[in-house]
Amino acid sequence: MSQIKHIVFDLGGVIIHLDHSCAVRRFESIGISNAAALLNPYEQKGIFLDFENGKLDMPSFCRELSKYAGRELTKAEVVNAWKGFIVEVPQYKLDYISELRKTHRVSLLSNTNPAIMEWARSTDFSEVGLPITSFFDAIYTSYEIGITKPDRRIFEYMLKRNVFLSSETLFVDDGEKNVKTGESLGMFIYKPENGEDWRDKITNLL
Repeated sequence: MSQIKHIVFDLGGVIIHLDHSCAVRRFESIGISNAAALLNPYEQKGIFLDFENGKLDMPSFCRELSKYAGRELTKAEVVNAWKGFIVEVPQYKLDYISELRKTHRVSLLSNTNPAIMEWARSTDFSEVGLPITSFFDAIYTSYEIGITKPDRRIFEYMLKRNVFLSSETLFVDDGEKNVKTGESLGMFIYKPENGEDWRDKITNLL
């Protein structure tokens, strides 16, 4: 696979180790009784999906979520609930990505939202005090583009702006539907498990 010039990583479950049940508990604790039905590790539902595809900004999402809770929720409460997903961001993965950038273009393609990305773009993101922008050549998020994976249009948007062919791209994502879309577009794919150390697998693919 020496023709691979471009590597695309998902964020949650690939770089960030996720805990879906913790996020559900945190949303339930602030009054979202049906959080388990709305939250999904791969693609959200209802207003959670609207937040991740950019139909709701942070203030609007807080207002809509407050209706579910039956009381006014603060931004801090909402952000804390979202951060329940985050178990850890292993520095060894970020260091490996930094090494990859010496020989490949490396992008991030994530279904995510302003609550998570405000944290990720801060110095709190990594153990070494660097934001996520320090580790990628380009970052593509669902809420900024207005499309969520597995819709093929978000992949096409990314490929067009990176000026790489799908046949030159390796896509790493833990979502079954997402990797199927990547594969259908002609990308090389790898689907790790949540929390997996995938460094050797990626090295072998390259």
